[in-house]
Amino acid sequence: MTAPTSPTRPSLRERKKIQTRRAIRRAAYRLFEAQGYDGTTVEQIADAAEVSASTVFRYFPTKEDIVLTDEYDPVMVAALRDRPATEPIVESIRHALLGPMREMFADPAELDEMRQRLRLVRTVPAVRARMGENIQQSSLLLSSVTAERLGRPEDDFEIRVVVGALIGAWGEAIFHWIDTGGGADLADLLDRALTLLAANLNER
Repeated sequence: MTAPTSPTRPSLRERKKIQTRRAIRRAAYRLFEAQGYDGTTVEQIADAAEVSASTVFRYFPTKEDIVLTDEYDPVMVAALRDRPATEPIVESIRHALLGPMREMFADPAELDEMRQRLRLVRTVPAVRARMGENIQQSSLLLSSVTAERLGRPEDDFEIRVVVGALIGAWGEAIFHWIDTGGGADLADLLDRALTLLAANLNER
């Protein structure tokens, strides 16, 4: 499958922000692995990442956001905007979700980080609750961009239902992957889930 066209290269300032976010996340994961999520403070994460606690909070409003926030949404949105306007909604979103995901998981470090993230989602109630909020935000973002491409209202009911169903299938595939040991190819499993759903969705 051909990946969507890559978005414009970020500016130097934006690249530095991305590097800082990644450094904070990776420091946090090392500490979570060594001493547990609840036993790790934001101050310890800041110290390990060699930044101030205020810098951590500038990038991540809560400790849960350190686990859940990444650079995926902007890339996904750019990929969706690059899909042909005449393409069915389900196919456009499927490609927009999977293209960046395949690129991300080509890096073993990114895949390992995903495993750590999902273990925390499964075991830490606060992270799980925050993930629900983030999923809703991603769903609204996808719905808005899809409506924009199709020239339909931002709160179009049918688009929100279709996008919500796709995001739900996406989430179930991810949790199946982690519950079964994370040994399967996650991108292929996600593709399977979205293809299965697409075959059973009637679009207008």
